[in-house]
Amino acid sequence: MLYRTFGNTGEKLSVLGFGCMRLPVIDGQQHWIDEENATQMLHYAIDHGVNYIDTAYPYHAEVPMQKGMSEVFVGKALQNGYRDRVSLATKLPSWLIKSREDMDDYLNQQLERLQTDHIDFYLLHSMNTGHWKNLKELDVFDFLNSALADGRIRYAGFSFHDELDLFKEIVDAYNWSFCQIQYNYMDEKYQAGLEGLEYAAAKGLGIVIMEPLRGGSLTTNIPDSIQAVWDKADVKRSPAEWALRFVCNHPAVHVVLSGMSEMAHVRENIRIAEQALPESLTEKEKRLIEEAKAIYRQRTKVDCTECRYCMPCPSGVDIPGNFSLLNSAFMYDNIPGAKQRYGFLKLGKSDAAKCIGCGICEEACPQHIPIREKLLEVQNTLG
Repeated sequence: MLYRTFGNTGEKLSVLGFGCMRLPVIDGQQHWIDEENATQMLHYAIDHGVNYIDTAYPYHAEVPMQKGMSEVFVGKALQNGYRDRVSLATKLPSWLIKSREDMDDYLNQQLERLQTDHIDFYLLHSMNTGHWKNLKELDVFDFLNSALADGRIRYAGFSFHDELDLFKEIVDAYNWSFCQIQYNYMDEKYQAGLEGLEYAAAKGLGIVIMEPLRGGSLTTNIPDSIQAVWDKADVKRSPAEWALRFVCNHPAVHVVLSGMSEMAHVRENIRIAEQALPESLTEKEKRLIEEAKAIYRQRTKVDCTECRYCMPCPSGVDIPGNFSLLNSAFMYDNIPGAKQRYGFLKLGKSDAAKCIGCGICEEACPQHIPIREKLLEVQNTLG
């Protein structure tokens, strides 16, 4: 297993992190974790060198974004000496915080659920404009300073789901030890993206990558045209290995989280992580990845550049977000996955169904996209 020094913390962490958001479940019920198989997978990973374990308050919840069973499972699975062998990460459920006291209450609950007296790497979960504004107003910095001082957490960080400018603002707002961002070969300009990754790294933050396989989209339902690209390589690799090697190739990346739901995934990812040195891809291999990206891009349904000139929508519709999901559904032949993520837009009341057809967005769009027509297609396809 390869290890990298985690930012300015000095900690040696495995390049592969075990993400506990997609554990095997029973009868398709997300809150019924198959604990026997999941424990075998987690123990196998730790026994083979993985030392960063990531979970969160809502993972494997019966009701989305509420209390889930992942933390409880991890607390059980790390008994009998396994807890002492790993760095444990979990996250403050930012969207549930209504007061400064709530922050301590949730952290203390999480310590109990995880059966531990400290969290090694504690994140503010899913930072976006609304969550960030709310936490700042409720004095989240005092909370973090207090939790660091009394030893309940060892390092403070945040995970991120918004635009680059906000990411830089958050990076500069506190003495963070690390951050967690989405990054893969299709998302170099999405959310924080490559520029955000390098901005945080330049500040000395440890970098944890989520969605290196884009929720599995880069490994399943592979179009023949994409497979033909991979077949041209001198070294034959699976689509998963191409995606993971792309992320591990960047020297500023420290930990790559993989949400593994089968033992075969664990074994494959460990094998890849043992070989994926930074800057090890050849120029030919980089060109093949660019070729695959271009083919995926050709499969888009809406030619939206996410410039956001259409925003803000007076009805609250996240226009680029809706179009991104529609494109994702067809680029990766994964309508069910896009429907699931569309549910989060519904929760935030920013889904396409909220469009009232005013047309203000179309007047502002430099790409001259028939936005109202395309939002209707989003709703008909994913709603």
